[in-house]
Amino acid sequence: MTAETAYPPLKYSRVMLKISGEALMGDQGYGLHPPTVARIAQEVKSVRDMGVEVCMVIGGGNIFRGLAGSAQGMERTTADYMGMLATVMNALAMQSALEELGVFTRVISAIPMDQVCEPYIRRRAVRHLEKNRTCIFAAGTGNPYFTTDTAATLRANEMACEAIFKGTKVDGVYDKDPKKNPDAKRYETVSYDECLAKHLGVMDASAIALARDNDLPIIVFSLDEPGGFRTILAGQGTYTTVSG
Repeated sequence: MTAETAYPPLKYSRVMLKISGEALMGDQGYGLHPPTVARIAQEVKSVRDMGVEVCMVIGGGNIFRGLAGSAQGMERTTADYMGMLATVMNALAMQSALEELGVFTRVISAIPMDQVCEPYIRRRAVRHLEKNRTCIFAAGTGNPYFTTDTAATLRANEMACEAIFKGTKVDGVYDKDPKKNPDAKRYETVSYDECLAKHLGVMDASAIALARDNDLPIIVFSLDEPGGFRTILAGQGTYTTVSG
């Protein structure tokens, strides 16, 4: 790397990237859109090339959402387990896209399924990160009634990540839906307690409370903006920081 292309000092050396399953759909209404998966994988690679260790948690809403199944009469625990299996499929798709780019990746599942991925063992996962591998944590926490937001916050704490990067459709946290309200105000910074009190929808309440209790900042940014993940890690770009 030349002096002209050298990156500025990085604020974070190990981060958690949390994205929804819907982010992998592209313009489709369901399932996986391979070009979109490849684009997100390229974003992850560009951050790793900066020297940042990356963990990932991907939701499963593009395939099956447990809460939606429960609302239609399915038993909640069964529906949640089905949602966890959807996250494993998304994790495997992302692993394939990353390895196409030469990024060594491990899918680590909270539900053991040895034929397709590793079981979650904290020390082994930390060792993967130390060996410069990207870890994708699948199957949520392994328990029903907990979202992938909570799983991302839990794994971020266990892996000693310095921040959670929440990739969304908008470039930060707003006081109301900016797509429906042109006068919506974007926050530069917002506190955990304000997120909870105003129901700002950054993450579910359990995830926000867990981040607050461990002083783990949440960076909310647009995943649709090319290069946005890398730009923010370099100290630029548009985003909202949720912290104490």
